[in-house]
Amino acid sequence: MLRASPLVAFVATTDLDRARTFYESVLGLDVLHADGFACVVDAHGTTLRVTAVPERAAAAYTVLGWEVVDLDHEVDELVGRGVGFSRYDGMDQDDRAIWTAPDGTRVAWFADPDGNILSLSEAPDAR
Repeated sequence: MLRASPLVAFVATTDLDRARTFYESVLGLDVLHADGFACVVDAHGTTLRVTAVPERAAAAYTVLGWEVVDLDHEVDELVGRGVGFSRYDGMDQDDRAIWTAPDGTRVAWFADPDGNILSLSEAPDAR
């Protein structure tokens, strides 16, 4: 029923200006529309609505993720833009905070200014 319908993703923010700066200037996503309710960006064909909320409920899991071809390069680019990558107890992460899953997928996590957990992943056949 919905397979032919475009997906719209949502992420919450308590500060639209700060979120817009992060998603537009740090992550490099194009802003499609912004008003007092949301900053809407194009995430490679997927609409992402960064929505203003009075209080954000913290999620202890990844809320958005991107599949990339060169994870090392993307991590280095974001670090150069001031993004810090997360380390998690019990996970064997390398010097860039990248974890390798049993199937060979490599994953790195970081947070937006509201603490929403975001990820980058690279499939084993991407290298």
